[in-house]
Amino acid sequence: MTPGTSVRAARSGSRRSSGRSTRRRARASSRRKVKRRRRRTLVVAATLGVGIVTGVLIANSDRFQDTLREVTLPLRHEDIIRQQAAEKNVPPELIAAVIWQESKFRDQTSSAGARGLMQITPSTAAEIERLSGGNSFEFDDLADPDINIRYGTFYLSYLLDRYDDNEIAALAAYNAGPAQVDAWGGSAIGLDQIAFPETKEYVEEVLDKQEDYADHYPKELAIE
Repeated sequence: MTPGTSVRAARSGSRRSSGRSTRRRARASSRRKVKRRRRRTLVVAATLGVGIVTGVLIANSDRFQDTLREVTLPLRHEDIIRQQAAEKNVPPELIAAVIWQESKFRDQTSSAGARGLMQITPSTAAEIERLSGGNSFEFDDLADPDINIRYGTFYLSYLLDRYDDNEIAALAAYNAGPAQVDAWGGSAIGLDQIAFPETKEYVEEVLDKQEDYADHYPKELAIE
């Protein structure tokens, strides 16, 4: 190879190398631009997605809250509850709370034979018949929500009268029977005097739910 040829070859190789470098830089720059555009697209899409989800949640928040309340704190037959509360002078939220504790507003029969929304046993039903002067009662009638709430509210009213409006004593008697409450102190008892842990827990649960029903359903229960 002559010196001139060597120089030309070197220059040609230098130009080819320079051209390749330029093309690589151009391709790298193009790739970076594409990546930046993709990132911007993803950011915009994510922002729009968050906005759409937020809008849907806001639009459906009331519906969601209503659905959640229906599951955790149901209320049915409120017309009967209001009517019986007014007729028998028992707080409607207390009636609703007892129903929640006894049956969660579902008609059922317990292993002890208690029936319906307010879980009235045959012996309690017979006592209610005696106290109310009725004589046409049939136990299967307690599957009817109207009759069951009437009987249960009558019995609550009787217990409140018996224990001087002491709701703790009345609820304890509804769960464990008046004889037990009389033995614990009658109308003077508080939670600490309830000797049965399950009855104490029952009373506490009902009192808590009474507040919840008053807070969440004042209109439906006609609470002033």
